[in-house]
Amino acid sequence: MKRRFDKAKSEDSSNKTGRTKNKTQKLINKLLNKNKEMAENNEEKQQTQQQNEQSQEQQTEQTQNCEQKEENKQENWEEKFEELNKKYLLLYSDFENFRKRKAKEQMELVMNAAESTIKDLLPVIDDYERALQNMESSEDEIFVKTKEGLELIYNKLMSTLSKQGLKPINAKGELFDENLHEAIARIPAQNEQDKGKVMDETTKGYYLNDKVIRYSKVVVAM
Repeated sequence: MKRRFDKAKSEDSSNKTGRTKNKTQKLINKLLNKNKEMAENNEEKQQTQQQNEQSQEQQTEQTQNCEQKEENKQENWEEKFEELNKKYLLLYSDFENFRKRKAKEQMELVMNAAESTIKDLLPVIDDYERALQNMESSEDEIFVKTKEGLELIYNKLMSTLSKQGLKPINAKGELFDENLHEAIARIPAQNEQDKGKVMDETTKGYYLNDKVIRYSKVVVAM
């Protein structure tokens, strides 16, 4: 009887120990599983974080590339605009120069259209001036009236020609200028101040619209 009781007691104790071991094992397994899940979750989080960081880096890189492309486009447009603007300014400048040159040529053509005719009239003007000069000393009434008529005709002729741009060249008393004067004689200067000056004018010179159409024939002091 006592043996049975001891045996039952021993079996009961073994069962309790076995149950305790099972509970402990289950708890350990549960803890291991939980740690495994936590590790897996941490790994997933790290992977997700890495993916997010990579995605952000890619987005940042794409954004920078887009911005760089836009900047390049802007620079290209600015360069093209600058190039076109320079071409336009050059063309405009060339056109303005051409327009001014043609306008000047046309003006000169119009202003100097009568140059040949006016040149032919210069000897007639010389004759009028010589005739008037010869009549200066005459007191004859006929010469006086003739002189008045000649002066009237001469003044009207010169007024008409001056409107066409005819203008006499100043010579007597001026320094000799080979662009305006033609020296037909040279005489000794009476003083230092007269050297190089025009002392006399034998034939008057003329401009036509600032263009010399006949040089003054002069005597120069040397």
